[in-house]
Amino acid sequence: MLRAYELMIIIDSDVDSPESVIAQVVALVTDEGATIVSTDNWGRRKFAYKINHKTEGTYVVWEIVTETAGLPDTERRLRLADEIVRHKLFRLPEAEAERRGLFEGAVPAAAG
Repeated sequence: MLRAYELMIIIDSDVDSPESVIAQVVALVTDEGATIVSTDNWGRRKFAYKINHKTEGTYVVWEIVTETAGLPDTERRLRLADEIVRHKLFRLPEAEAERRGLFEGAVPAAAG
C-alpha cells in the first residue's frame, strides 16, 4: 500500500551551500526506498521568531510516496543534523494525495 508524505526542512542560514544539504536529504529519502514526487524550494525566509539565535533559513518542501510506514532513518538523521534548524514529516490523507495526483505512476525505489 502506497503512502504519501510531505517533508519540510529549514536549513540553517549559516550554511554556505544549501544545495548540498538538499542533495543529502534527497539521498536519505531515496535510500529508504521512497520516491520523491516533487520538490519545492521556497528559498530564504525570515522566521516569525528567533530559533537557536537565528532569524532566517532556507525552506524546502518535498512530496514523497513510499510503501513503508514513515521514514524513521531519515527523521533520525534530520534530528541529529546540525545544518537543519527544523523539520516536519507528516502523512497526507489518501484523498488529498489522490487529489494532488501523487500516486499516479509512483513506483517506490528499491531500498539499500
